[in-house]
Amino acid sequence: MFDVKMTLTPIALFVYNRLWHMRQTIEALQRNETAGASDLFIFSDGPRSETDKEKVLEVREYIKTITGFKSTTLIERERNFGLAQSIITGVTEIINRYGRIIVLEDDMISSPYFLKFMNEALEFYREEEKVVCIHGYIYPIKAKLPETFFLMGADCWGWATWKRGWDLLKADGEKLLNELKQKHLEKKFDINGAYPYTKMLEDQIRGKNNSWSVLWRASAFLKDRLMLHPGRPLIHNIGTDDSGTHRGKSSIFNTEVSDKPVLIDKIPLEENSYVYKEFENYLKSKKSIFIPWIFGVTKKFCRGYK
Repeated sequence: MFDVKMTLTPIALFVYNRLWHMRQTIEALQRNETAGASDLFIFSDGPRSETDKEKVLEVREYIKTITGFKSTTLIERERNFGLAQSIITGVTEIINRYGRIIVLEDDMISSPYFLKFMNEALEFYREEEKVVCIHGYIYPIKAKLPETFFLMGADCWGWATWKRGWDLLKADGEKLLNELKQKHLEKKFDINGAYPYTKMLEDQIRGKNNSWSVLWRASAFLKDRLMLHPGRPLIHNIGTDDSGTHRGKSSIFNTEVSDKPVLIDKIPLEENSYVYKEFENYLKSKKSIFIPWIFGVTKKFCRGYK
């Protein structure tokens, strides 16, 4: 059972100009049992152009009507920060103030038990230095998975961390790439070649994408840190509908969020080799679909909120 005396972690939501997507995200979050006791901080990036300005203003007007949380704070950026700066700056602001954070973007539909899992996991592993990220999304794998499990690194589709985790972030992609190569970890970083994270990092260095998430993943991975996953999806990403600047249209990451809570208990502090292999197999089975989607359709490899 959720401990009502537990101090709830602040939620940071990053938005831009997609009103329909954001409504779905908010409405799902409001159905979480602890939403009414949670503080919500919404970071609204400034418009990149006059064309985007009207949509950004529509999003901000909607935000002013949001209820169902302990508090809702809107942070309006006057200028366009862009994906990486917006998230890195916003997360840093909140984490320096509260010491922990739950992070969502404007296209993430949460299970009614998402906040419960995040808060309980943050509390359960609060003293465990090796664990630096709690993640809510998992691939739509048919195999039965453990109730919870660890993988190396960190990820970005509905996640949480502590200050000790976020302090590991290095914004210098070139240094991270050099360290990966020096340690000959590119294959492991890419899930045995199933997902081109190294290529994503190289593109970030060259300015071909504006990804913060690959920096976050690489920073935690190189420090041999772990992220906790639920065995059932707690996040469904609705942004792969070609509505975002950094995405094309694809359904291979679609999930159905869990309709029951995920139980947290003590498990070995090590990467789960069985789940790692299941992730590898799933991604390799879809490689002919998502590689053209990443590099052919979008010309960029970046998880964005725009």
